[in-house]
Amino acid sequence: MDEFLERIRLHVETKAPHLKALYDVMAGEMRFARAWLDEDLRRLPAAAPILEVGGGVFLLTCQLAREGFSVTAIEPTGVGFGEFEELGAIVLSLAALESAVPSIVRCGAETFQSEKRYELAFSVNVMEHVGSPEQVIARVSSVLSAGASYRFLCANYLFPYEPHFNIPIFGSKALTFRLMHARIESSTRMDDPAGVWESLNWISVPQVRRIASTMRSLDIRFHSNTLRWILERAVSDAEFAKRRAKWMVAFIRVLRSLGALRLASLLPATIQPIMDVRLIKKT
Repeated sequence: MDEFLERIRLHVETKAPHLKALYDVMAGEMRFARAWLDEDLRRLPAAAPILEVGGGVFLLTCQLAREGFSVTAIEPTGVGFGEFEELGAIVLSLAALESAVPSIVRCGAETFQSEKRYELAFSVNVMEHVGSPEQVIARVSSVLSAGASYRFLCANYLFPYEPHFNIPIFGSKALTFRLMHARIESSTRMDDPAGVWESLNWISVPQVRRIASTMRSLDIRFHSNTLRWILERAVSDAEFAKRRAKWMVAFIRVLRSLGALRLASLLPATIQPIMDVRLIKKT
């Protein structure tokens, strides 16, 4: 994996230096996501079919293909993510040199259809950007094998913090924009802040629970210990910490020094700032 990432980084530095900052962020996210998925992937047989909901720049997609999995990635490239498409094309072209070519489906997850049945589906920081979480869950679950899971990690908008813009949440999306529009519109953390804001759907743990309760074919579980892992990352990963509010990182450092981060796993999923959801298709 390190060799693959280094080869892409060198290409970006020499051929597309304007994408270097984005690449460094996405390489860190890929390492995190691969570690997050590791236990799930170890349970799968060789060449198992996997579905990635939201391939982004395809770093993880191609890495999993390099590992021998049969990977399909859904990626429409939505508003607010223009540079993703450019970097994604570079990643796919370099992966093709190793014959690590995943299947890319250019559509929204709400309309995805497939005759193939997948042993695992996953997404990282995608479900807060889809047009309809309910439709995505229905579509993805329809292409899972019996006993397979759709596991996704995303923000929980019941918690009063918006991670893309590092701003507090004041109830609704509309009210938050009214009070924080200057911070949102002037954000330099993305090439199209208005587009990213427009894409946010304000997903929450209670909403996901309600959706799952209407689908008799699914069981739902929340992984509450992932929060501690992410909090630890905020003080150990400099690139990740740089994208968080300074006061937040300082506060997490204090909690860590007091040995209090271990208590994060005890918080109910409903009030955690992130949700790590596993939807399991019943046998």
